Amino acid sequence: MLKKLTNEIAFFQSHPLGMRTLLLTNLIYGLVMPIIELFVGAYIMRNSSDISLVVIFQLAVYTGIPTTFMINGFLLNRVPISKLYSLGMLLSGVSMAAMMSLQELNTLGVFIAGLIMGLSYGFFWANRDFLALNTTKDKNRNYYYGIETFFYTMTGIVVPAAAGAFIAATQSNGWFAGNVNFAYYILTVFVFCMTVLASILVHRGNFQNPKKAPFLFFNFDRLWNKMLGMAALKGVAQGYIVTAPTMLVLRLVGKEGSLGAIQSIVALLSAILLYVLGRWAKPQHRLTIYTIGLTLFVLGALFNATLFSATGVILFGLCLAFARPLLDIAYFPIQMKVIDYVAALEKRNEFTYIFNHELGLYIGRLFGCGLFILLARYVNEYIALRYALLVIALVHFLGIFMAKSILNDRSWDNSTATEDDPGLVREPI
Repeated sequence: MLKKLTNEIAFFQSHPLGMRTLLLTNLIYGLVMPIIELFVGAYIMRNSSDISLVVIFQLAVYTGIPTTFMINGFLLNRVPISKLYSLGMLLSGVSMAAMMSLQELNTLGVFIAGLIMGLSYGFFWANRDFLALNTTKDKNRNYYYGIETFFYTMTGIVVPAAAGAFIAATQSNGWFAGNVNFAYYILTVFVFCMTVLASILVHRGNFQNPKKAPFLFFNFDRLWNKMLGMAALKGVAQGYIVTAPTMLVLRLVGKEGSLGAIQSIVALLSAILLYVLGRWAKPQHRLTIYTIGLTLFVLGALFNATLFSATGVILFGLCLAFARPLLDIAYFPIQMKVIDYVAALEKRNEFTYIFNHELGLYIGRLFGCGLFILLARYVNEYIALRYALLVIALVHFLGIFMAKSILNDRSWDNSTATEDDPGLVREPI
């Protein structure tokens, strides 16, 4: 066992410094992601009787992300990418503080807090995607995303259980004069500390900014247009899936303690599988992995819609625990490979496609969030929680056909490819 662990560490150390630094930075930041994704929604539900405010917050987040991607594109001409990346991580703490400072949760206040969180995610993901693209090659991207997802999964085991237990203990033991919201304030301080630490580490990577070049374009190669369609389908699920587990658990299972415990249990079940896939899966396995992930997502949504009980939520959580990381392991390497190809073909800055991809995601997110808000406010919350997820899962399932179309596109057979220009070489993706 010790020899196996030593070999894995040596294999990790064999990769470039930039890639290793990026992975370690994301590991530290991964400690705060479960708090942001799970307990911000729980805080809104605890302090408001309007469940649609959770999705309004998420819609504001998704509105801020593409806006920040565009701002980030202009700032990259003048500001080091490591500073912009750090800013994104630090703003997540600012958003949580803004939320906690609201005396009364209303649509405007929640939207503003969500917009700040969108700025945080925008700076984080825009620069993280570019750095991931430039510190990896297609042959090691399965490993990179497998390790990154493994890190996020492991933090997803520890953090939700610890945070959920802390909130539950505050309530049951009467800590802080029985003020449960004070527990959320302490979690906000923890988020600030972790983001500061991650911000310090990222400056050790000696990352380079993209070359100064225009990044706003509207006409693209056919292959990239297919990638945008796949992004929109992914966005449909993202628009709801981030907040769905929180709302379902708190409605049908229990309080924050149950939320953290369930999240940790399901994360533990998928951690080892993810590492193995990231370590050994080959480029030609990506479509199979993606198909399995989408099938599990639909199956989990079907459990929720059919049972709509604590059992249904737990089964949905189990399916989702495997589905989300499987989809990420397959999706991101495909996206990066397409960017490698079309950036070389169209002779444009890679950030052009990172920004444009975010617009594709945003279109899907608007549909996903909008569907839930309309159902919750103009039909009823029961229908929104029980059936919207299944509709969204079925729409997202179409991504299998889009991914297959991308992988089998004739554009990959480029007769001008050479060994000196590997971005155009026909390889299994």
